[in-house]
Amino acid sequence: MADKTVLLAEDDASIRLIVNQTLVAAGYEVRATSSPEALERWVRNGEGDVVVTDVYLGDASIFDLLPSMRLSRPDLPFIVMSGQNTILTAANAAQHGAFDYLPKPFDIDALTSLVQRALKSPPKASARAINPESQKAISDAGLPLIGRSDAMQEVYRIIAKVMNTDLTVLIEGESGTGKELAARAIHQLGSAKNGKFVALDLAALPAVEINRQLFGANGEPGAVHQKGGTLYLDEIGDLPAEAQTQLVKFLRDQTGARLIASTRRNLGRMVEEGTFREDLYYRLNVVRLAMPPLRLRKEDIPELARAFLIRAQRQGLSAKNFDKSAIDLIMAYDWPGNVRELENLVLRLAVLSPDDTITLRDVERELRAGASEQKGASGGFEKDIETLLHRHIMGDLISSGDDEESTVYSRVIDQVERPLIRLALSVTAGNKVKAAQLLGMNRNTLRAKINALGIAED
Repeated sequence: MADKTVLLAEDDASIRLIVNQTLVAAGYEVRATSSPEALERWVRNGEGDVVVTDVYLGDASIFDLLPSMRLSRPDLPFIVMSGQNTILTAANAAQHGAFDYLPKPFDIDALTSLVQRALKSPPKASARAINPESQKAISDAGLPLIGRSDAMQEVYRIIAKVMNTDLTVLIEGESGTGKELAARAIHQLGSAKNGKFVALDLAALPAVEINRQLFGANGEPGAVHQKGGTLYLDEIGDLPAEAQTQLVKFLRDQTGARLIASTRRNLGRMVEEGTFREDLYYRLNVVRLAMPPLRLRKEDIPELARAFLIRAQRQGLSAKNFDKSAIDLIMAYDWPGNVRELENLVLRLAVLSPDDTITLRDVERELRAGASEQKGASGGFEKDIETLLHRHIMGDLISSGDDEESTVYSRVIDQVERPLIRLALSVTAGNKVKAAQLLGMNRNTLRAKINALGIAED
């Protein structure tokens, strides 16, 4: 690779030195600078085979310089590095025709690999930068996607790659992870932004209403017939069988809106079980975008919490902040309801906390209140059980894989039965006949379970 030259623009001297040494060791000639003027001059003079540049060089933004440089050298690939690590950074890099976006800190081997791929790939067409209206629309769409974790950086990169295509995207993730926000970002930042964003929550609609809204009725067109824009089908796994068939037929001749679907369910498993059409699954799963649960990106929680407080302030509430102990508790919590649960907690705190600083005690109080509300709500007990299973059993389920001898189910049943029987015996003061009646169980069966589970008798 000695015949290939990398133009490196980075105003942090230590990063510039490390990247320079790494690329030289990989066999490239490197010309390094912290000056945007020098970079522009090299590009204009026809020097270099690939550019590796930070977003900001002093006060200059590479996004202000890229249009003229790409105009003079349309075949020259640019790799953009950034410590900003936001969705708009990734989107702007894509819109300016950058080969790729690399969030800091990054694995140095990943950069070397990117340089190698950039030199082998055909040039990208330049596009317009993200305009201020689109940026504001993203910010106003409830909340922009926030997070600097590795998991969110991967989300940003995928969004940036698909936003200017018409490829169908399947967004997967638990409830509350921001699936609709991701869909809105793809729409608003991409080529479909001038059309409508139409969202249908399939889990919240009866079958008749799904058919009417999706496919139309009485001569009125449905959502699938819209021209341009984006059609977002939330919880596609809840689509009735008849509607699945109709949607497949429509997708065969799709000429209308860009389709984005999302689900909290495992569609691949549903296909195996025969509850979801295989042909529909493959038509939807062109590009897969996985939204990470909040428990797997806890480093993003402080930034998210502060963003929600700012949002509350914009809605007319007094400005507040968190003390360290409050943030520590928020970080320690598992957030089974993901970002949506965090948002609800912060908004309650913004309203109810008496002081400008939200304390550990404030957070504890609202977490307890939220847990009590959940238990009292319809399905609350089931949700509690689901949350406990998720926390304690998910690892076992994943590790079991294809193991035909897995004992996960029997262990869970044993662990539930044991405290339940103990509780019934406690209520009846050890009377097995009455305990069996309370449990709706034959007394001989109860005795057998007491022996099998090793429940001590007082």
